[in-house]
Amino acid sequence: MARPRHDNLMAKDFLDEIIAQRTRKNPRFPDLVAEADRRRAIARELAAKRTNAGLSQTLVAARMGTAASVVSKLEAGADVKLSTLQRYCAAIGQTFPPRLTKRAA
Repeated sequence: MARPRHDNLMAKDFLDEIIAQRTRKNPRFPDLVAEADRRRAIARELAAKRTNAGLSQTLVAARMGTAASVVSKLEAGADVKLSTLQRYCAAIGQTFPPRLTKRAA
């Protein structure tokens, strides 16, 4: 008996299947997936800006008056309040809305 392949192709096929199933239940699901991807891209870019500025998550959290776990979740692309994103940008020395490269926008 052949063992199943566990590579990116199999993961992609499984993901496509899940998206198709969810889309049948909610036709807006692909839009929700796209928005989540965009949010994660923005979060990655903001995290890179923080790192390039030499700031730790703990320091940024202190500047924001919040817990480091909030900064970690924000940088992971979690759905956060607009006010939290504004405070994060201020804490890392960025304007709001942040100036992002084309790939994240």
